[in-house]
Amino acid sequence: MKVEQTEILIIGAGPSGSVAAGLLRKQGRDVLILEREQFPRFSIGESLLPQSMEYIEEAGMLRDVVEAGFQFKNGAAFGRGDQYTDFDFREKFSPGWGTTYQVQRAHFDHVLARAAERMGATVRYRHVVEAVDTTGAQPEVTVRSPEGETYRVRARFLLDASGFGRVLPRLLQLETPSDFPVRGALFTHVEDRIPPGSGFDRQKIRVTVHPKHVHVWYWTIPFSNGRCSLGVVAKTEFLEQYQGTETERLRAIVAEDPTLSTLLKDAVWDTPARSILGYSANVKSLWGPGFALLGNAGEFLDPVFSSGVTIAVKSASLAASCIGRAFAGQAVDWEREYAVPLKAGVDTFRTFVESWYAGGFQDVIFHPNASPEVRRMISSILAGYAWDTNNPYVADSKRRLGVLEKLCAA
Repeated sequence: MKVEQTEILIIGAGPSGSVAAGLLRKQGRDVLILEREQFPRFSIGESLLPQSMEYIEEAGMLRDVVEAGFQFKNGAAFGRGDQYTDFDFREKFSPGWGTTYQVQRAHFDHVLARAAERMGATVRYRHVVEAVDTTGAQPEVTVRSPEGETYRVRARFLLDASGFGRVLPRLLQLETPSDFPVRGALFTHVEDRIPPGSGFDRQKIRVTVHPKHVHVWYWTIPFSNGRCSLGVVAKTEFLEQYQGTETERLRAIVAEDPTLSTLLKDAVWDTPARSILGYSANVKSLWGPGFALLGNAGEFLDPVFSSGVTIAVKSASLAASCIGRAFAGQAVDWEREYAVPLKAGVDTFRTFVESWYAGGFQDVIFHPNASPEVRRMISSILAGYAWDTNNPYVADSKRRLGVLEKLCAA
């Protein structure tokens, strides 16, 4: 069997893989990406957060993204019954980017993958990793090509950026149950035909709470071409109440919210809806001998605050920095220098996600007399700055948010 050698092998050409490739190419590393799909391919998770732009810029891919013509995004809007509030991410506590984009992921992911190729990485599409061995001096994977040929690749370091494919967690038995309740999503893209003057801000994602169920919410993410991503998230037992195709079920749930159904009354439902169940995931460890897990391959919380891509590219930046130091001959403590700082931001998001579903954070963001200073701090977290420990709601998120919930409920 043919055996190839590379410095860095990346499994998956999604955002974490492509950004990691860009960062590592800037270090002069030899990078090979193996992607099981043919790009462009559909992926969910279309609303980026401003914090992610820092890492896209760091990877040398900012111009590629800016010139792709995606929908400009400056914040997030929330609706619950007759209540409405929005956050402008430019009005935030943390320094850094305050704007970003809302993207069709098929195009966005392809833009980043092509940028990685432009920077000198090799990307092989439709190459499937079937086995991995991390017991030797270097990690080695067994790969099947589109033509059915099997070959091996040996690398100085291996990054798993396979997202929900979770290649290394599956093959190395690293998966562990998430402590989040099992939820699912129904989603599609529609030609929304939302008229100007409707009050719908196309520069913001809109999150709508179900009129009767605090734990059920909808996303509406407008794109630059008159279309939008539309979905609903709920516990699986709620979704199972609805019969028919995924499109019929999604349309029935959307019809239950008067504001959302009015906004979409002229929409053209021209794309069959899809579903994903039990998406929350966790692992025993984010790293091991000669490898690390990036983004969703390691842990995925929940889509409510659009944190997935930000966590993915943050993990790419941390991992690339660790690899750079290791290849320079420095001792790297992967737990302390990679896993711990990555988890710190993930845990901040976790605090707010858990509070959202319990209803407390919803009371906070819809409170009519919110402190402007506190709103700027909350805006920073919604913009993705979950690692900024200068923000009290990051440094001490559970206690601070708990106090705020009590004040808003009083």
